[in-house]
Order: sequence, then structure tokens, then C-alpha cells
Amino acid sequence: MTGPVLPAARNGPAEAAGFAARAEPAEPGEPTEPAEFAELADPDGPLARLMTEGLRAAGTGGVWSVGDAGGVRARGRTGPLGRGPWAAREMDHDTVFDLASITKIIALWPCAGALRQTGRLPLDRPLADYWPPAARQPVGIVTARQLLTHTAGMPLRTRFAELYGDDPAAIRAGLLAAPLHRPPGAAVEYTDRAAVLLGHLVEDLAGAPLDRLAARQVWQPLGMTDTHYGPLGPDTAHRTAPTGYERTAGGILCGTVHDPSARLLGGVSGNAGAFSTARDLERFLTAVLAPPAGTGLPWGEPWITESLRVHTGGLAPARGLSWLCAAGTDPAAGTFAHYGFTGTGVWVSRRRGRWALLLTNKVHYGRDFRPLTDLRNAFRRTVLG
Repeated sequence: MTGPVLPAARNGPAEAAGFAARAEPAEPGEPTEPAEFAELADPDGPLARLMTEGLRAAGTGGVWSVGDAGGVRARGRTGPLGRGPWAAREMDHDTVFDLASITKIIALWPCAGALRQTGRLPLDRPLADYWPPAARQPVGIVTARQLLTHTAGMPLRTRFAELYGDDPAAIRAGLLAAPLHRPPGAAVEYTDRAAVLLGHLVEDLAGAPLDRLAARQVWQPLGMTDTHYGPLGPDTAHRTAPTGYERTAGGILCGTVHDPSARLLGGVSGNAGAFSTARDLERFLTAVLAPPAGTGLPWGEPWITESLRVHTGGLAPARGLSWLCAAGTDPAAGTFAHYGFTGTGVWVSRRRGRWALLLTNKVHYGRDFRPLTDLRNAFRRTVLG
């Protein structure tokens, strides 16, 4: 399955076009307490300067938002969608981004929660006890909690094409049959294999593909009208942020998932494949803080509270269910995050009563992620402490 693919651009760096400060938000540095919303929302304030300068240094445009249970309190944007044919359009809150691993948060995690809350997904029983495909397979001794916390001991790299070819059925069979890397529960080791396997489990237990489950249980009830698995259609191409050059596609991907494992699986997977906008993610993160009444969310409480606490004991890095304790924070502070390889990130703190997001398409410009990592940490310190 392929969506729009455009030829590689031959333009200059990201900062060459459109890096004027565009903010509806604001505030600075490295406080121990988060800045007040009035400061964060100042279009000429320290946050707007931090983000504009930081994104220029990272070599990408981006959008950011901060809010609470009542919705958005501050927003900002800067830079173009990309180089070449994308340089004429500026980032905005309706820009469509390839979310990469944030798919685990906006699709897989809530769909798993819906099953958990109806008793169909036991977190601590071995998979082989209730999922026939896992019987007599190495993953049969693994639990759903271990998949959600990346403590299942599965191999660290996917290597699907190399090991299993390009047939989704063969990839699923290989995933089930792969020997474990280490005993379950021994270490926290992030691997996309855990999310891909959990995606298959969720689909089998629910009796529907993950894209349909997520649309029905998450995106439609919250009014997330721009959130879909790819490939995207031509109607959104003009506002979709491009990702990286793909040799086999002969161009830069735009609207087709960047992640090669998800691409092999037809674009719909537990680990990656979802596209969304800042406006839609604002709705989602607001719901995580305060699940709206009357929307029929099957994954609200108590799943959210259960997930946003540490489930990895003394192992490091500390994780909740799907969520990671944010880098540079004490796990006891309850600030959780998730990041996407393309350059996306979301944070939520129920203790602070705040959420935040920062969306970029960093892979469009290169693979030096240190400046973006530094900016993410400064952003988090400013808005969440």
C-alpha cells in the first residue's frame, strides 16, 4: 500500500524558508515549577523564543501546544513543512504528521484498554493461556503487561524484511516463533516487536483490524477527524509534512508511513502507521486528563489511572502501561511521555493537571536528533516542570 511519494528535494536547510516566529504561545528555560499559562501563551514570550530558536537549531519546523483538562491554553508554530515543494507552506495546527511510535499511544494503548476493561485482556496471564496463536510458541510465556511495559524479553530489532520477507502472514508467524532475547520481566528494553505483537493480539481478541478499532473507539468519539492510518489520500497531501527519502519508493515519503515494519504490514500496525494533527492530539490529551462524559469511551477510567503509574518496579527506565516516565523526571512525579522517531512527542501529567505536545518532521532533514532531544527536554521543563 502506498500513498503520495514525491521526488527528493534539492533545496537548502530547513531554516532557509519561513522561520519567522509564529506563536499563539510562550515561556522559557529550566524552571522546577512550570510556567503559568499566561506566560506560555505570550506570542513574544520566552517559550515562543525557546521553540523558534530551538527548532531552527534542530533543523526542522514544528508546532506545539500546552493545555489542561479544559483544553488548549497555549499554542505555537514555526517553519515550513519541508524543503523543495513543501517550502512554501508553513507549519500549522492542521498540518498532518506521521506520528511514528505515538501510534502506540493514540491507537494501541486505548484499544488494549477497552479490552482490559471488559475483562478480555488479562494483563498477567501468559498469552498461551488464552490466545491460541501463542500456544507452543516462545512468546506464549509472555504477558500483556510485559508487552505494554517493554519487559517481555523480545528481540530488540524488528528486521522483518530480512528475516521473514514481505508477506504479512509470514511476518506474524515469525514474530510468534522468534526466540526471546532474555527472560520476561528481567529488563526494560524498548522494542517495536512488543507493540506489533500486542497489535495482533488486540485485533484477534476484538475481532477487527486495529485501524477500525481505533477509529470506532478513540478517534470518532473524540472528534479526531484528521486522524487515520495511512496511506493518506490526495485531499490532505497539501498539508501533510513529508518524512524521509525511501530508496524503494524512489522519493520522499509523504502520507505513506515512514516506519519500514509498519509499511511491510500494509501501513496498519501497533507500533506505527497513524497520522494526525496537533488539533486532534489536543483533543486526545485533554481526554486523558479528563475523559469526557457522554462520548462512550470504552478505555477511560480506570484504565488511564492504571496506566499512568510505574509498572516496572525498580527496573530502569521506569514505564507505565505504554507510557514512559519522562526523561529527566523522578518517576514519582508522574510525568509521562511518548516519542515518535519522525520527530513527534507528547507528555501528560495528571499531578500537574497538564499535557503538552511537540510535533516535527525531523527525519525529513537528517538523523542528528541531539538538538531536538535537548529542545524536547527544555520544552518539558518549561511547561510541566
